[in-house]
Amino acid sequence: MTAPLGVYVHWPFCKSKCPYCDFNSHVRDGVDQSRWRDALLKELDHAAREAPDRRVETMFFGGGTPSLMEPATVGAVIERVKALWDCADNVEITLEANPTSVEASRFAALAHAGVNRVSLGVQALDAASLRFLGREHSADEAIDAIATARRHFTRYSFDLIYARPGQTEEDWAAELERALALAGEHLSLYQLTIERGTRFFTDHARGAFALPGEEQAAAMFELTQQRLATAGLPAYEISNHARPGAACRHNLIYWRYQDYVGVGPGAHGRFAEGQFGENTGKRATRRASGPEAWLEAVERDGHGTAETTLVTGQDLVGEALMMGLRLAEGIDRAMFASMTGADPVAALGERRLAPLVKAGYLEVDATCLKATPAGRQRLNAVLERLVA
Repeated sequence: MTAPLGVYVHWPFCKSKCPYCDFNSHVRDGVDQSRWRDALLKELDHAAREAPDRRVETMFFGGGTPSLMEPATVGAVIERVKALWDCADNVEITLEANPTSVEASRFAALAHAGVNRVSLGVQALDAASLRFLGREHSADEAIDAIATARRHFTRYSFDLIYARPGQTEEDWAAELERALALAGEHLSLYQLTIERGTRFFTDHARGAFALPGEEQAAAMFELTQQRLATAGLPAYEISNHARPGAACRHNLIYWRYQDYVGVGPGAHGRFAEGQFGENTGKRATRRASGPEAWLEAVERDGHGTAETTLVTGQDLVGEALMMGLRLAEGIDRAMFASMTGADPVAALGERRLAPLVKAGYLEVDATCLKATPAGRQRLNAVLERLVA
C-alpha cells in the first residue's frame, strides 16, 4: 500500500492583521510573486525527497491570506505537487480566502488553476461585529462572496466566530439561521478565544471588552451542536460541521494523525520515517517562521527548515490522542496501533480511563476510543488527565 499524504502550503501575507489572530501572518507593502513562487516550488522539491513514495490525497493553501496569491502561483504549486507525487484522481485542493469583492473576483481563475474547495473567513454577519473583529469586508460582501464561491467551486465552506462581547444566545441563534440559509455542505464555527501575542490579548487584559461567561459560552456551544445536527450538518470535530461525506479531508488527515508535509514560512509537517506500517515514529518538521528568513534560506539551501525531530514512543501516542479525540468518530484503535505501535486503551491504562468513562466524558469499545459530546466540550481538561 502507498501511504496517503496531505500537502500544506502556507502563504504568510495579509492586508491587515486581525486582532484575534495568532497565526503566522504578516503585513507587507509588496510581495514579489515570482520570487515566492520559485521558492515554494523549490521547497516542494525538498519535501518530496523527505516524504517520497506517497499518494497525495489533499492539498491545502492556508495563511495568512492565500487568496492574495496570484492564480498563476497557485496553479504552478498544484502542478508541481502532481509532478512530484502520485495524486488521487479526486484530490481535494482547498484554498482559504477572505470574502472581499477584490478577492472574490479571483475565484474563477483560482478554480481554473485547480482549486476545487474554498474556505471563506466570513467570521460574522453583522457590521458591528465585523468592525470589532478587524475584518475588511462587509456582511453584504460576505454574502456575495459565498454566492460567487458556490458558482465556481465544487465545494465551499465558511467560518463564523461566536461568543463575542455582548452576544447573547438569542443573537447567536439568529445568526446561525442566517448562516444555514447560506451554507452548502460545511461550516466551521469557532468560539472566540483570547490568544497571547494578539491585540485582543492586550485589550482584554486592560478591560477594553469582556467575553460572555463560561456558562453562556457553553450554552452557545450546545446550541450550535443541536441546531446544526438538526439541519443535517452534525459536528464531525469540535468546531467543524458537515453533511455526511463532506468533511474537510485535509483536516481529517491531521486529526487522524496521518502523514502530511508543510511548505512555506512556519509550516509544520508530520510523516512516517519508515515504510508504510513500520511504526518507526514520525519526523516532525518546522519551517522558519519569518517570511524573509524563510525565503533567504530556501534560495540558499533549497528549503527553510528550522527544526526536525523524531517523534516516538509516548510522545507519538500523546500527539495521536490529542488529535484523534477531537473527532466525533473518535480514534480507530487498529489504525492508531498501526501508526504508533500501541493500542490507545492499553497505553492509557484503566487508572486513567475508568474515571473519565464513569463521568461520561469518554467511551470505549472493542474498536474505538472516543470523547462523548460532553467530553469534547471539555477536551482540554480531559486531555490533561490522559496525557499529563
